[in-house]
Amino acid sequence: MPDRRRFLQTATCAALLGPAGAARALSMKQAMLTRPIPASGQVIPVIGLGTADTFNVSPDNREAMAPLAQVLDIFTKEGGYLIDTAPSYGQAEAVVGTLLARDAGAGSRDRYFLATKIGTQGRESAMEQVRQSQKRLRTDKLDLIQVHNLIDTRNQLALLRELKQQGITRYIGITHYTDYAHDELTELVEREKPDFLQVNLSVGARSAEKRLLPACQANGVAVLINRPFQDGALFRQVKGRELPPLAAEIGCTSWAQLFLKFIIGHPAVTAVIPATSKPSNMADNVLAGFGRQPDAALRERIAALLA
Repeated sequence: MPDRRRFLQTATCAALLGPAGAARALSMKQAMLTRPIPASGQVIPVIGLGTADTFNVSPDNREAMAPLAQVLDIFTKEGGYLIDTAPSYGQAEAVVGTLLARDAGAGSRDRYFLATKIGTQGRESAMEQVRQSQKRLRTDKLDLIQVHNLIDTRNQLALLRELKQQGITRYIGITHYTDYAHDELTELVEREKPDFLQVNLSVGARSAEKRLLPACQANGVAVLINRPFQDGALFRQVKGRELPPLAAEIGCTSWAQLFLKFIIGHPAVTAVIPATSKPSNMADNVLAGFGRQPDAALRERIAALLA
């Protein structure tokens, strides 16, 4: 993933104090913001952890695993516990399972909200993916299983409903990561009413705001947001630019926080799941879950910065 030009405005954030200090300095007197899951009322923190690309390393590679362990430690110490992964993310599920196994105390599994996906045709193939996910994540029960990128959606949603009844998963959902899928996703949200939708949204890609997110609000569907930085494109767009004064209005000390708070500020969003393999980026990202969030007017001012 591209390096980000961070433009941190305070010495504490700039130093990152090895590297979770910025998050700790801000959060030691407050808790991360949470949002309810409409289907149950359970609350989850607004900052989750994605694992696409960034966690695709060998679990046996100690050098590659070390920064990922730091990422997870920073994330959990600041109140995060929603981790999103998938079988198609290479070794990511196995890496998550290995990292979580470090904390093997009583009830440690219950401290995390584990979300994964099925992305295949047919019932038997999907069940094999579920079994493999359970093995790699080292748990029999998953919090959320999602139909990945609308693959065999009708059949796989039926299977997921069975798995939910059996207690294998607590919630079911559907995902995609591109704008062209939003119309189909809107129809599915209105017809199927899954517990969760995962979709792309960012300050530079706002298509989901037109019909899809309102449909989620109207139908009681929780929303996870992927690609919040458009795979680094947003950072390239603001390279060399000073952080605007409006960032201080909501306590942002970096472009990453501003981009994330733009997303969290939408009332339909339950959580955003940025992926990173860098502890310093995790320490920065988590700060977006604290303090004031932008209202509709301020979100438009943020969007205008990249217009």
